[in-house]
Amino acid sequence: MAMDYGKCAREIFSHLGGRENLVSAAHCATRLRLVTVDNGKIDMKALENVEGVKGVFSSNGQLQLILGTGTVNKVYDEFLQVSGLTAATKEEVKAAAAAKQPLFKRAIKCLGDIFVPIIPAIVASGFLMGIMEALSFMVNNGFLNIDTSGSIYVFANLFANTAYVFLPILIAYSAAKAFGGNPYLGAVIGMLMIHPDLQNAWTVATEGVLRTQSVWFGLYEVNLVGYQGSVIPVIIAVWVMCFIEKRLHKVVPAMFDLFVTPLVSVFATGYLTYSIIGPIFSTVEHSIIGGIQSLLALPFGVGSLIMGGLYSTTVVAGIHHMYTVIDVGQLSQFGLTYWLPLASAANMAQGAAALAVALKTKNGKQKSLALPASLSCFMGITEPAIFGVNLRHFKPFVCGAIGGAAGAMYASLVGLGASGTGVTGLFGLLLCLHSPVHYIIMAAISIAVAFALTWVFGYKDAEPAETGEKEKALPAVECQPGAVYAPVSGTVIPSEEIPDETFAAGVLGRGVGIQPAEGVIAAPFDGEITTVAETKHAVGLSSPDGMEVLIHVGVDTVAMNGDGFTALVGEGQKVRAGEPLLTFDRDKIAAAGHPDVVVLLVTNSDDYEGLTIQTGTCKAMEPVIQVK
Repeated sequence: MAMDYGKCAREIFSHLGGRENLVSAAHCATRLRLVTVDNGKIDMKALENVEGVKGVFSSNGQLQLILGTGTVNKVYDEFLQVSGLTAATKEEVKAAAAAKQPLFKRAIKCLGDIFVPIIPAIVASGFLMGIMEALSFMVNNGFLNIDTSGSIYVFANLFANTAYVFLPILIAYSAAKAFGGNPYLGAVIGMLMIHPDLQNAWTVATEGVLRTQSVWFGLYEVNLVGYQGSVIPVIIAVWVMCFIEKRLHKVVPAMFDLFVTPLVSVFATGYLTYSIIGPIFSTVEHSIIGGIQSLLALPFGVGSLIMGGLYSTTVVAGIHHMYTVIDVGQLSQFGLTYWLPLASAANMAQGAAALAVALKTKNGKQKSLALPASLSCFMGITEPAIFGVNLRHFKPFVCGAIGGAAGAMYASLVGLGASGTGVTGLFGLLLCLHSPVHYIIMAAISIAVAFALTWVFGYKDAEPAETGEKEKALPAVECQPGAVYAPVSGTVIPSEEIPDETFAAGVLGRGVGIQPAEGVIAAPFDGEITTVAETKHAVGLSSPDGMEVLIHVGVDTVAMNGDGFTALVGEGQKVRAGEPLLTFDRDKIAAAGHPDVVVLLVTNSDDYEGLTIQTGTCKAMEPVIQVK
């Protein structure tokens, strides 16, 4: 009996706590993805018993109902009509889900949203500061004879620290955008915090606070000191401004809004910043930076050893953008940042691990990926090496982490610091020319340890090198009844070992996973294409005798929105066993941080008495599943 998609949608909607409990809805190849206000209002048990729903779980702030290929899109269309929601993109659902994440994760994401846009400015200034420091070093030591009073040198000196002098303005502008306020009003708050009538914060350490520059604030006296080099007070102040601004927009009549809202927002925030926010949160910031410095200064470099080993893991977790706060704070307090050498050690160690893979592998494709990835890692761009090479094989990632820990430990023992931020890796030497030998030794330790460990323990070719992906139809095979042939060469694993709880639990059917050795998916039998995912990462087929199969490339690759995937067939198309169905870029999947395992499931396996699988190394079009 055909499934009643409308009934399924209505029943799902009836157990979600009403329309007011729904934020947005979207779907992928197999799942209905919902963002709700309060999961406590949802009857999870009843949802699991709805006909057509094969499983229900929450992940990354989304409620996901597993419906299967060919079904989810039809139920989704009916669900939109029943619920009154409008179709949402996966990005919109992801954004809505992010808003429901725990406070810590939202805070980390917010820091990333604030600092990522201004990183180019910080990098430019940091790099130029390094160049100027190098020139100054060579001039002072007689290695170079140039006129330091010339216009180019003088102007370059001015340009070098501009981003740091006006950093609160950059942060305030970016923060206002991240918080949904007017970025220009945010910039004004940043300007207030470094107003020339305030004593420059950089001079406080040497000249002290001028007591004549203070005002009485009811309970205590406020020193009129600027916030050059501060981060946390700026972010808090702009958040307060955005809070006030957005609420004023709601209550102030439209005809007065243009005048009243900016005036009140800036004046109220400015007063609160000078009197409360600045004094309190600058103290908090100094305490945090001091605490981190105490950790890095633990005896025998233990603190730096730990943080150097964990640094690359925080890159994977996406929380490394918050370290700009540490760099800027340490520069403000100590004149040097002791965190940047630690980051450089970790980055170069991951590059060395990838380099070891590149030199050791006989796989041409692996070599062509690992070598440039390692070089970019030495320059401070770690993602290609970490996600594209080291994490894929995992052991090189661990070896890189150990190398980073060793290099960071040395940096701590010798007190190595950098005079700027934004530049890591080999070019980080330009920020450490006051201690160039120590930086070189730190780099050598990081690289040597990571390279040696990876070469000896961290990597071994799993199979002979690939000569290229097969994009033509594979040799025809005589399909046996009930047989499903491997759509791609690789290593076959039981479905229980697929790194996704839905596939592993078998709620979409039993089958296998294949760790692919190439990037072309072929038809596993003669049949008809029943569905092609919008994001081109999944294909459904049916055989003439009624067997239904789902081929899903990668785990959570729906988030890639089709980038790296090319569909070669369309729904309703007849295909022969071995005919190419889609291609995928394994490097892009790895760079996006997703496993590229190919999931091969018989979605109607419950209709059969039994199912046997063949695991281990296989070539495309070798039988891997047999139903009875």
